[in-house]
Amino acid sequence: MTRVLLVKTSSMGDVIHTLPAITDACAAVPGIVFDWVVEEAFAEIPAWHPRVERVIPVAVRRWRKNLFKLFGSDEWARFRGQLGQYPYDLVIDAQGLIKSAVLTRLAGGVRCGYDRHCAREPVASLAYQKKYFVAKNQHAVERTRELFAQALGYQKPQLPPDYGIDRRRFGEQAEPPYVLFLHGTTRADKHWPDEYWQTLCRLLCDSGMTVRLPWWSDTEHRRARMIADAHPRAEVLSRTNLAGMAATIASARAVVAVDTGLGHLAAALAVPTLSLYGPTSPALIGAYGPNQFHLCAHDFTQNGAARVQPAVFAPLTPAVVFARVRDMLGRT
Repeated sequence: MTRVLLVKTSSMGDVIHTLPAITDACAAVPGIVFDWVVEEAFAEIPAWHPRVERVIPVAVRRWRKNLFKLFGSDEWARFRGQLGQYPYDLVIDAQGLIKSAVLTRLAGGVRCGYDRHCAREPVASLAYQKKYFVAKNQHAVERTRELFAQALGYQKPQLPPDYGIDRRRFGEQAEPPYVLFLHGTTRADKHWPDEYWQTLCRLLCDSGMTVRLPWWSDTEHRRARMIADAHPRAEVLSRTNLAGMAATIASARAVVAVDTGLGHLAAALAVPTLSLYGPTSPALIGAYGPNQFHLCAHDFTQNGAARVQPAVFAPLTPAVVFARVRDMLGRT
């Protein structure tokens, strides 16, 4: 049996992008099993893949606030104990950052990662015993698949990515079909304008569809309520955990998302998803896989004098988005 330790700690999108590489490796290397070092906030995600045997949570984001108290603490001792529980054949750093390289060096096994020409932080490559060049001009999912193929000695499959998640684990919800709005994101300039969300909500609800609005923070809750005020058929959901959010996404007829980690989760679950991009591009890190569609604001010309914030989204109007969503719903 080949046992591999995978280091890919964050963010949500990066973690999800790694799942297809595990599926590839399991098909190519009989008996291979994975342990995965991941940021505690995303520790649920690796466990959704059937060939991930152990999830080892880390708290780099929390630890770096007080490194002096960390070393010698019970939490640090437990983490080191988990890393030392098995001898690994390979330790793959699929992140290519200094922080992930440091974690890679703490484990026993042949350390593998991107070489200095393609690692996100070139100095990280100094931590690896085997280094591989993977071209940067391809989507992050394909880069990770190629890294695994080189490290484990097989040809990368020329097949669409398989995230390995069985949607049945989240249950079947017998209820009217709905469109889910993933309206929350970390950067202010990636938010689609609030008034655009309201108009799209009215258009969809007037067409007979139900709109559902999740939220994770107080700010997102206020936005969800504001959008829902646009029509009686819109519903603000109760706050839930990541597994509950996955269940809600998996049961949606379609999803409209901004550039957000939950949009990548919708892609992993193969739910028809329309992702909206303003200051960012989907080319290398966009939602990726079957039934994924993108609209970029720069591909449209602004008509009229719409004054919205962020202004970059002004040309990507609700009418444009509604037409594309309606087309998606017709396909499904």
